[in-house]
Amino acid sequence: MAEGGDDPQRLKKIAAAAYEYDNDARWVDYWSNILIPPHMATRPEVVEHYKRKFYQRYVDPDLVVEPISTSSSSSSQSAARTSATSTNANEQARSRNSGSVPRTTGPSATAGANPSSGRWDQQTIQFSVNAWVFVIAVLAVLPLVPKNLSNRAYRLSFMGTACSSLYSLYSLYGRPSAWNMQGLQVYFQSIVGAKDFIYFIYCLTFVTSHLCIKFALIPILCRALEQLAKFLRRNFARSTIYRKYLEDPCVWVESNTTTLNILSSQAEIAIGFLLIISLLSWQRNIIQTFMYWQLLKLMYQAPVTAGYHQSTWSRIGRTANPIIQRYAPFLNTPVTAVQRWWFR
Repeated sequence: MAEGGDDPQRLKKIAAAAYEYDNDARWVDYWSNILIPPHMATRPEVVEHYKRKFYQRYVDPDLVVEPISTSSSSSSQSAARTSATSTNANEQARSRNSGSVPRTTGPSATAGANPSSGRWDQQTIQFSVNAWVFVIAVLAVLPLVPKNLSNRAYRLSFMGTACSSLYSLYSLYGRPSAWNMQGLQVYFQSIVGAKDFIYFIYCLTFVTSHLCIKFALIPILCRALEQLAKFLRRNFARSTIYRKYLEDPCVWVESNTTTLNILSSQAEIAIGFLLIISLLSWQRNIIQTFMYWQLLKLMYQAPVTAGYHQSTWSRIGRTANPIIQRYAPFLNTPVTAVQRWWFR
Protein backbone atom coordinates (compact mmCIF):
# COMPACT_ATOMS: atom_id res chain seq x y z
CA MET A 1 0.00 0.00 0.00
CA ALA A 2 2.82 2.43 0.83
CA GLU A 3 4.55 1.75 -2.48
CA GLY A 4 1.30 2.23 -4.39
CA GLY A 5 0.76 5.57 -2.64
CA ASP A 6 4.27 6.72 -3.53
CA ASP A 7 3.98 5.80 -7.25
CA PRO A 8 1.97 8.90 -8.27
CA GLN A 9 4.49 11.21 -6.61
CA ARG A 10 7.37 9.32 -8.20
CA LEU A 11 5.79 9.74 -11.63
CA LYS A 12 5.15 13.42 -10.93
CA LYS A 13 8.80 13.91 -9.97
CA ILE A 14 9.91 12.18 -13.18
CA ALA A 15 7.59 14.43 -15.18
CA ALA A 16 8.90 17.49 -13.36
CA ALA A 17 12.51 16.49 -14.08
CA ALA A 18 11.72 15.91 -17.77
CA TYR A 19 9.87 19.22 -18.19
CA GLU A 20 11.55 21.59 -20.67
CA TYR A 21 12.08 24.60 -18.44
CA ASP A 22 14.34 26.45 -20.88
CA ASN A 23 11.52 26.61 -23.44
CA ASP A 24 9.07 28.13 -20.94
CA ALA A 25 9.29 31.92 -20.68
CA ARG A 26 7.63 31.77 -17.27
CA TRP A 27 10.58 29.80 -15.85
CA VAL A 28 13.09 32.42 -16.98
CA ASP A 29 11.06 35.14 -15.31
CA TYR A 30 10.47 32.99 -12.20
CA TRP A 31 14.18 32.17 -11.78
CA SER A 32 15.26 35.79 -12.34
CA ASN A 33 13.04 36.88 -9.45
CA ILE A 34 14.42 34.34 -6.94
CA LEU A 35 16.45 36.21 -4.32
CA ILE A 36 19.24 33.87 -3.21
CA PRO A 37 22.99 34.41 -2.77
CA PRO A 38 25.05 33.92 -5.96
CA HIS A 39 27.00 30.97 -4.52
CA MET A 40 23.70 29.17 -3.82
CA ALA A 41 22.34 29.79 -7.31
CA THR A 42 25.10 27.64 -8.85
CA ARG A 43 24.33 24.55 -6.77
CA PRO A 44 22.43 21.89 -8.78
CA GLU A 45 20.25 20.81 -5.85
CA VAL A 46 19.09 24.40 -5.33
CA VAL A 47 18.21 24.81 -9.01
CA GLU A 48 16.35 21.49 -9.03
CA HIS A 49 14.43 22.48 -5.91
CA TYR A 50 13.17 25.71 -7.47
CA LYS A 51 12.38 23.94 -10.73
CA ARG A 52 10.09 21.59 -8.79
CA LYS A 53 8.49 24.54 -7.01
CA PHE A 54 7.92 26.19 -10.39
CA TYR A 55 6.42 22.93 -11.73
CA GLN A 56 4.18 22.70 -8.68
CA ARG A 57 2.97 26.29 -9.10
CA TYR A 58 2.38 26.43 -12.86
CA VAL A 59 1.97 22.83 -14.07
CA ASP A 60 0.96 20.34 -11.38
CA PRO A 61 -0.19 21.67 -7.97
CA ASP A 62 -0.37 18.12 -6.60
CA LEU A 63 3.39 17.66 -6.77
CA VAL A 64 4.91 17.46 -3.29
CA VAL A 65 8.13 19.49 -3.09
CA GLU A 66 10.45 18.48 -0.30
CA PRO A 67 12.60 21.14 1.43
CA ILE A 68 16.28 21.43 0.57
CA SER A 69 18.50 19.23 2.70
CA THR A 70 20.29 21.29 5.31
CA SER A 71 22.72 18.61 6.50
CA SER A 72 25.73 20.28 4.92
CA SER A 73 24.82 23.72 6.22
CA SER A 74 24.10 22.41 9.72
CA SER A 75 27.39 20.53 9.82
CA SER A 76 29.31 23.64 8.75
CA GLN A 77 27.48 25.70 11.37
CA SER A 78 28.24 23.14 14.08
CA ALA A 79 31.89 23.12 13.03
CA ALA A 80 31.95 26.91 13.21
CA ARG A 81 30.37 26.83 16.67
CA THR A 82 32.91 24.23 17.81
CA SER A 83 35.83 26.30 16.57
CA ALA A 84 34.38 29.44 18.17
CA THR A 85 33.94 27.61 21.49
CA SER A 86 37.50 26.31 21.45
CA THR A 87 38.81 29.77 20.60
CA ASN A 88 36.89 31.34 23.49
CA ALA A 89 38.17 28.63 25.84
CA ASN A 90 41.78 29.29 24.79
CA GLU A 91 41.30 33.04 25.25
CA GLN A 92 39.81 32.51 28.70
CA ALA A 93 42.70 30.24 29.65
CA ARG A 94 45.23 32.84 28.49
CA SER A 95 43.35 35.57 30.36
CA ARG A 96 43.39 33.55 33.57
CA ASN A 97 47.15 33.03 33.24
CA SER A 98 47.75 36.72 32.57
CA GLY A 99 45.18 37.98 35.10
CA SER A 100 43.27 40.09 32.53
CA VAL A 101 39.53 40.07 31.93
CA PRO A 102 38.52 38.50 28.62
CA ARG A 103 36.43 40.52 26.14
CA THR A 104 33.12 39.03 25.08
CA THR A 105 31.86 39.32 21.56
CA GLY A 106 28.40 40.85 21.54
CA PRO A 107 25.79 41.02 18.81
CA SER A 108 27.61 43.88 17.08
CA ALA A 109 30.61 41.63 16.46
CA THR A 110 28.59 38.80 14.96
CA ALA A 111 26.20 40.94 12.94
CA GLY A 112 28.79 41.59 10.26
CA ALA A 113 29.40 37.88 9.80
CA ASN A 114 25.72 37.12 9.23
CA PRO A 115 25.04 37.27 5.48
CA SER A 116 21.27 37.24 5.95
CA SER A 117 21.35 40.66 7.65
CA GLY A 118 23.04 42.21 4.59
CA ARG A 119 20.57 40.57 2.26
CA TRP A 120 17.68 41.79 4.44
CA ASP A 121 19.03 45.33 4.18
CA GLN A 122 19.15 45.04 0.39
CA GLN A 123 15.58 43.82 0.25
CA THR A 124 14.42 46.59 2.57
CA ILE A 125 16.11 49.24 0.46
CA GLN A 126 14.56 47.84 -2.70
CA PHE A 127 11.14 47.74 -1.02
CA SER A 128 11.43 51.35 0.12
CA VAL A 129 12.46 52.59 -3.33
CA ASN A 130 9.77 50.56 -5.10
CA ALA A 131 7.09 51.80 -2.70
CA TRP A 132 8.20 55.37 -3.31
CA VAL A 133 8.20 54.81 -7.09
CA PHE A 134 4.71 53.30 -6.98
CA VAL A 135 3.26 56.25 -5.04
CA ILE A 136 4.98 58.82 -7.27
CA ALA A 137 3.92 57.01 -10.46
CA VAL A 138 0.28 56.87 -9.31
CA LEU A 139 0.51 60.58 -8.53
CA ALA A 140 1.82 61.24 -12.05
CA VAL A 141 -1.01 59.26 -13.67
CA LEU A 142 -3.93 60.81 -11.73
CA PRO A 143 -5.75 63.34 -13.95
CA LEU A 144 -6.65 65.75 -11.12
CA VAL A 145 -3.03 66.44 -10.15
CA PRO A 146 -1.64 69.82 -11.35
CA LYS A 147 0.39 69.54 -14.53
CA ASN A 148 3.62 70.88 -13.02
CA LEU A 149 3.49 68.39 -10.14
CA SER A 150 2.44 65.57 -12.47
CA ASN A 151 5.38 66.14 -14.83
CA ARG A 152 7.81 66.24 -11.92
CA ALA A 153 6.39 63.00 -10.50
CA TYR A 154 6.63 61.48 -13.99
CA ARG A 155 10.39 62.05 -14.18
CA LEU A 156 10.98 61.09 -10.54
CA SER A 157 9.29 57.74 -11.21
CA PHE A 158 11.80 56.93 -13.94
CA MET A 159 14.70 58.18 -11.83
CA GLY A 160 13.65 56.01 -8.87
CA THR A 161 13.25 52.92 -11.04
CA ALA A 162 16.64 53.56 -12.66
CA CYS A 163 18.29 53.80 -9.21
CA SER A 164 16.50 50.64 -8.06
CA SER A 165 17.62 48.75 -11.17
CA LEU A 166 21.22 49.90 -10.77
CA TYR A 167 21.27 48.85 -7.11
CA SER A 168 19.83 45.46 -8.02
CA LEU A 169 22.47 44.99 -10.74
CA TYR A 170 25.22 45.90 -8.28
CA SER A 171 23.82 43.48 -5.68
CA LEU A 172 23.65 40.59 -8.15
CA TYR A 173 26.69 41.17 -10.39
CA GLY A 174 28.95 43.44 -8.36
CA ARG A 175 31.47 45.67 -10.12
CA PRO A 176 33.54 44.95 -13.25
CA SER A 177 36.59 42.81 -12.56
CA ALA A 178 38.82 45.36 -14.30
CA TRP A 179 38.24 48.98 -15.35
CA ASN A 180 39.56 48.54 -18.86
CA MET A 181 37.91 47.90 -22.20
CA GLN A 182 38.09 44.11 -21.93
CA GLY A 183 36.81 44.02 -18.34
CA LEU A 184 33.91 46.35 -19.13
CA GLN A 185 33.03 44.33 -22.22
CA VAL A 186 32.88 41.09 -20.24
CA TYR A 187 30.83 42.78 -17.52
CA PHE A 188 28.27 44.26 -19.91
CA GLN A 189 27.94 40.96 -21.74
CA SER A 190 26.95 39.34 -18.44
CA ILE A 191 24.29 41.94 -17.54
CA VAL A 192 22.91 42.93 -20.95
CA GLY A 193 20.18 40.27 -20.80
CA ALA A 194 19.16 41.00 -17.20
CA LYS A 195 15.72 42.45 -16.59
CA ASP A 196 17.10 45.17 -14.33
CA PHE A 197 19.49 46.32 -17.06
CA ILE A 198 16.63 46.52 -19.56
CA TYR A 199 14.57 48.60 -17.13
CA PHE A 200 17.56 50.85 -16.47
CA ILE A 201 17.96 51.64 -20.17
CA TYR A 202 14.19 52.00 -20.47
CA CYS A 203 14.14 54.64 -17.72
CA LEU A 204 17.14 56.50 -19.16
CA THR A 205 15.34 56.73 -22.50
CA PHE A 206 12.47 58.70 -20.97
CA VAL A 207 14.06 60.59 -18.11
CA THR A 208 16.40 62.38 -20.53
CA SER A 209 13.64 63.23 -23.04
CA HIS A 210 11.42 66.30 -23.17
CA LEU A 211 8.49 64.12 -24.24
CA CYS A 212 6.01 63.26 -21.48
CA ILE A 213 4.29 59.99 -22.37
CA LYS A 214 2.26 58.93 -19.33
CA PHE A 215 1.58 55.64 -21.11
CA ALA A 216 5.25 54.74 -20.47
CA LEU A 217 4.57 54.47 -16.73
CA ILE A 218 2.60 51.23 -17.14
CA PRO A 219 5.72 48.94 -17.10
CA ILE A 220 7.09 50.95 -14.16
CA LEU A 221 3.88 50.48 -12.18
CA CYS A 222 3.73 46.75 -13.00
CA ARG A 223 7.34 46.23 -11.90
CA ALA A 224 6.90 48.16 -8.65
CA LEU A 225 3.62 46.38 -7.89
CA GLU A 226 5.19 42.96 -8.44
CA GLN A 227 8.21 43.75 -6.25
CA LEU A 228 6.04 45.18 -3.45
CA ALA A 229 3.70 42.19 -3.40
CA LYS A 230 6.63 39.77 -3.29
CA PHE A 231 8.29 41.57 -0.38
CA LEU A 232 5.08 41.91 1.64
CA ARG A 233 4.18 38.24 1.27
CA ARG A 234 7.64 37.13 2.33
CA ASN A 235 8.11 39.42 5.32
CA PHE A 236 4.68 40.45 6.62
CA ALA A 237 2.60 37.30 6.17
CA ARG A 238 1.90 37.13 9.93
CA SER A 239 1.01 40.80 10.32
CA THR A 240 -2.60 41.57 11.21
CA ILE A 241 -2.74 44.60 8.94
CA TYR A 242 -1.36 42.57 6.06
CA ARG A 243 -3.88 39.77 6.53
CA LYS A 244 -6.77 42.21 6.81
CA TYR A 245 -6.02 44.66 4.00
CA LEU A 246 -3.09 43.52 1.82
CA GLU A 247 -3.19 39.74 1.57
CA ASP A 248 -5.80 39.48 -1.19
CA PRO A 249 -4.19 42.16 -3.43
CA CYS A 250 -0.73 40.60 -2.97
CA VAL A 251 -2.02 37.11 -3.76
CA TRP A 252 -3.75 38.48 -6.86
CA VAL A 253 -0.57 40.19 -8.04
CA GLU A 254 1.60 37.10 -7.56
CA SER A 255 -0.96 34.85 -9.27
CA ASN A 256 -1.22 37.25 -12.23
CA THR A 257 2.48 37.95 -12.79
CA THR A 258 2.25 36.63 -16.34
CA THR A 259 -0.67 38.97 -17.07
CA LEU A 260 1.29 41.96 -15.76
CA ASN A 261 4.30 41.03 -17.90
CA ILE A 262 2.10 40.70 -20.98
CA LEU A 263 0.54 44.09 -20.22
CA SER A 264 4.02 45.61 -19.85
CA SER A 265 5.19 44.14 -23.17
CA GLN A 266 2.12 45.44 -24.98
CA ALA A 267 2.63 48.91 -23.48
CA GLU A 268 6.33 48.92 -24.43
CA ILE A 269 5.56 48.01 -28.05
CA ALA A 270 2.75 50.59 -28.24
CA ILE A 271 5.17 53.25 -26.98
CA GLY A 272 7.49 52.41 -29.90
CA PHE A 273 4.72 53.18 -32.38
CA LEU A 274 3.80 56.35 -30.46
CA LEU A 275 7.40 57.55 -30.80
CA ILE A 276 7.24 56.95 -34.56
CA ILE A 277 4.05 59.00 -34.75
CA SER A 278 5.68 61.74 -32.67
CA LEU A 279 8.27 62.17 -35.45
CA LEU A 280 5.53 63.99 -37.38
CA SER A 281 5.13 66.59 -34.61
CA TRP A 282 7.32 69.45 -33.43
CA GLN A 283 8.33 67.37 -30.39
CA ARG A 284 10.14 64.84 -32.58
CA ASN A 285 13.24 63.16 -31.20
CA ILE A 286 14.92 60.95 -33.78
CA ILE A 287 17.72 59.78 -31.49
CA GLN A 288 15.31 58.75 -28.73
CA THR A 289 13.10 56.88 -31.22
CA PHE A 290 16.08 55.01 -32.67
CA MET A 291 17.44 54.12 -29.21
CA TYR A 292 14.04 52.93 -28.03
CA TRP A 293 13.58 50.64 -31.01
CA GLN A 294 17.03 49.21 -30.33
CA LEU A 295 15.79 48.53 -26.79
CA LEU A 296 12.65 46.85 -28.18
CA LYS A 297 14.92 44.67 -30.29
CA LEU A 298 16.85 43.70 -27.14
CA MET A 299 13.58 42.94 -25.34
CA TYR A 300 12.58 40.69 -28.25
CA GLN A 301 15.84 38.72 -27.97
CA ALA A 302 16.59 38.71 -24.21
CA PRO A 303 15.37 35.45 -22.58
CA VAL A 304 13.77 37.24 -19.62
CA THR A 305 11.38 39.24 -21.86
CA ALA A 306 11.47 37.36 -25.17
CA GLY A 307 8.43 35.16 -24.51
CA TYR A 308 6.08 38.06 -23.86
CA HIS A 309 7.36 40.29 -26.66
CA GLN A 310 7.43 37.54 -29.26
CA SER A 311 3.85 36.60 -28.40
CA THR A 312 2.70 40.22 -28.75
CA TRP A 313 4.54 40.71 -32.04
CA SER A 314 3.02 37.49 -33.38
CA ARG A 315 -0.48 38.79 -32.69
CA ILE A 316 0.39 42.10 -34.36
CA GLY A 317 1.70 40.23 -37.42
CA ARG A 318 -1.40 38.06 -37.69
CA THR A 319 -3.54 41.21 -37.66
CA ALA A 320 -1.43 43.54 -39.82
CA ASN A 321 -0.12 41.21 -42.55
CA PRO A 322 -3.53 40.42 -44.14
CA ILE A 323 -4.41 44.14 -44.15
CA ILE A 324 -1.10 45.05 -45.80
CA GLN A 325 -1.46 42.29 -48.40
CA ARG A 326 -4.97 43.40 -49.29
CA TYR A 327 -4.94 47.19 -49.09
CA ALA A 328 -1.27 48.29 -49.14
CA PRO A 329 0.92 45.77 -50.99
CA PHE A 330 3.45 48.51 -51.73
CA LEU A 331 4.47 48.31 -48.03
CA ASN A 332 5.83 44.77 -48.45
CA THR A 333 9.30 46.00 -49.44
CA PRO A 334 9.85 48.37 -46.47
CA VAL A 335 8.31 45.85 -44.05
CA THR A 336 10.70 43.17 -45.33
CA ALA A 337 13.65 45.53 -44.89
CA VAL A 338 12.59 46.32 -41.31
CA GLN A 339 12.20 42.61 -40.53
CA ARG A 340 15.66 41.94 -41.92
CA TRP A 341 17.10 44.56 -39.57
CA TRP A 342 14.98 43.29 -36.67
CA PHE A 343 16.16 39.66 -36.87
CA ARG A 344 19.78 40.53 -37.63
